[in-house]
Amino acid sequence: MTWFQKSEVVIAGILVLAMVIIGLVNPAFWSLDNMFSLLRSNVIIGIMALGVLLVMISGGIDVSFPAFAVAAMYLTVKGMIYFNYDGVLLPFVAAATMGALFGCLNAFFVYKFRMIPLIVTLGTGSMVRGFLLGVVGTSMININKMPDALIEFGKSDIVNMVKADGSTYGLTAMILVYVGLAIALHLVLRHTMIGRGVYALGGDPEAASRVGFNIRKITFFIYCVAGALAGFAGLLHSGMIWLANPRDFVGLELDVIAAVVLGGASIFGGRGSVLGTMLGVFMLVMVKNSLIIMKIDTTWQRVVVGVIIVIATAITAWRDRRANA
Repeated sequence: MTWFQKSEVVIAGILVLAMVIIGLVNPAFWSLDNMFSLLRSNVIIGIMALGVLLVMISGGIDVSFPAFAVAAMYLTVKGMIYFNYDGVLLPFVAAATMGALFGCLNAFFVYKFRMIPLIVTLGTGSMVRGFLLGVVGTSMININKMPDALIEFGKSDIVNMVKADGSTYGLTAMILVYVGLAIALHLVLRHTMIGRGVYALGGDPEAASRVGFNIRKITFFIYCVAGALAGFAGLLHSGMIWLANPRDFVGLELDVIAAVVLGGASIFGGRGSVLGTMLGVFMLVMVKNSLIIMKIDTTWQRVVVGVIIVIATAITAWRDRRANA
């Protein structure tokens, strides 16, 4: 395969073309402030998309991650307040661990009972969110009650700039966290046996088992990592927006799945890359950002996301049929 036939190169080309067109329509798109805002908007969706990518490569679809993210976030912040804890390392470990445990529940049902991942994750996501709202509570934790260390961590910047009117803006340091996690997942997928096993499972589970891959181990790895990334992203989101709302992330699964499919991952499994997913996330965020700049109603933004999902899925299905032929 030549370099211009690779999905990532095609996606990058479309992305650059879209950026040029949007910039011509609205020059405000190219402002440094808007670029920094775009990159900031990539962080949470991007981290969640990395987990969804794992599941999709394996041949499944996960819609439980928004519930896992909000549960891990809200319970962790509640715990920080209760114990008057003002660090950041332990809370992030706790949130990721909670997410991994939730993901373990998905893996158990998918592996043990051979259930369809979409049905399993619909059920577990509904259970976790229902428990959170029904038992833990529905009250929002605002900036006045949020742990100071979490806020300081979330608002740290790599670069700070000053506008003509004296106000400041910057490039969030959280982009480094996102890129670091992406590199780590890329290395696992491309250079470890369990990473190859994820692709093999998505390509043909029976063949993967016959050649010696441990399907149980791979399944639990996939869903636990996806859950851990969701939990981590949930708490990071809380630190970046300075509040913890137990009703957050409703409907986010559509955006994330759209970004992963847009990035070249196959809904049938066995195909997908970290770089492609990052490009897909950037493209989706850029399109939604541009619609906001052009003052297009949020209802139409949902329409655009739906169209993106349908078109990207159709292209993926057509590509896979050609490859199989």
